[in-house]
Amino acid sequence: MLDSPAPSPRQFGRPQFFPNATDEEWNDWRWQYKNRIKDLDTLAKFLPYSSSELKQLKLLEPQLHIGIPPYYLSLIDPADPEDPIRKQAAPSVAEYTYHSVGVSDPLAEDGDMTVEGLVHRYPDRCLFIATNMCPMYCRHCTRRREWENGELPKSRSMLDAMIDYIRRTPGIRDVIFSGGDPLSLPMPVLDYCLTELRKIPHVEIIRIATRYPVVLPQRITDDVLAVLGKHLPIWLNTHFNHPNELTPESAAACRKILGTGIPVNNQSVLMRGVNDSAETMLKLCQGLLKMGVRPYYLFQCDPIQGAEHLRTNAWTGVEILEKMRGHTSGLAIPTFVVDTEGGGKVPLTPNYLMYATEDSLVLRNYEGRIFNYRNPTPLPPKRTRKAAALPFDQAAQKPARPRLVKREKPLQPNANRPVV
Repeated sequence: MLDSPAPSPRQFGRPQFFPNATDEEWNDWRWQYKNRIKDLDTLAKFLPYSSSELKQLKLLEPQLHIGIPPYYLSLIDPADPEDPIRKQAAPSVAEYTYHSVGVSDPLAEDGDMTVEGLVHRYPDRCLFIATNMCPMYCRHCTRRREWENGELPKSRSMLDAMIDYIRRTPGIRDVIFSGGDPLSLPMPVLDYCLTELRKIPHVEIIRIATRYPVVLPQRITDDVLAVLGKHLPIWLNTHFNHPNELTPESAAACRKILGTGIPVNNQSVLMRGVNDSAETMLKLCQGLLKMGVRPYYLFQCDPIQGAEHLRTNAWTGVEILEKMRGHTSGLAIPTFVVDTEGGGKVPLTPNYLMYATEDSLVLRNYEGRIFNYRNPTPLPPKRTRKAAALPFDQAAQKPARPRLVKREKPLQPNANRPVV
């Protein structure tokens, strides 16, 4: 099944917008990255905007932050202003119409940042923000606040400080590489970070969070896989949001990663007009399974400033999962979660438990049928020696960690801010 081609993409853009690009150029990630669409005038040549919207966006251009690889642009239907790929990549006036709604740091990551770039919220894992560089500026990005800093690599001293904190914190067993996109790092830098982490005995799991397989799959090259393959076990989480992103190129990239011995999970974000229907989500998740990618999380879109027009009601996500249950494999059904402001992920699920007593449950199945289920009476407890406390029992006694407090940045436009 992994050798089966993914659904053919709607290739509007390459023959229409890049007719002179050779196959060698198109398949070269460096060409793709170099030729990203990064300004409004260039984007307007590919995607039509109304004159009023274009005029408003021109006034906001210093704040827009555009970066779209030609490959991902080629998936957009230019005749459809509501195209789901366009909504993720191209700026719209709606981002600023509702800009007063939401917050700059919706997950309160800065409050759990123990050293610059490292977020330690859960007892046994941490978020390693290795870079703020990405192949594309997603319009729903949780870390839009980082856009103002431009595309700047982290220094070796900053990376070493994060690694040193992990080395000095034996409770951390799981490190999540994120960004930006960590596969934007030069390979020697990525290799250095992974090598140093693998020297730490208590680090068991390393996860890579990347959207390259989706927006620029040409980046999944032999040199990337060689670096990742040196440091197994590694898990890779990527970010498909719509079936139109499941292209032969993205399927090939995922197959290469899987062939290196790295499992691939997918984390979607629920967005209005993109994937807020059970039919779209079912097609996406079943298509992912055909590619060997496990649907992992469906996130409620974070209340980030500039993305309010993309957010749905949280009950939409619950309803989508309820409609999927029973009509596809459980492997195809992600966990729907709300990421709270400083409190971590909270799963929301449909309610199938209608009533309960100590010895009986009343359950509802996916068809709405009601069933009585006999619940075995628990056996009386035996007298046993007290077992050693589990890690999660000790969470309440977790020692206080130092916090790196960042100064709140002004939200008003800055005329002197450089255009990225």
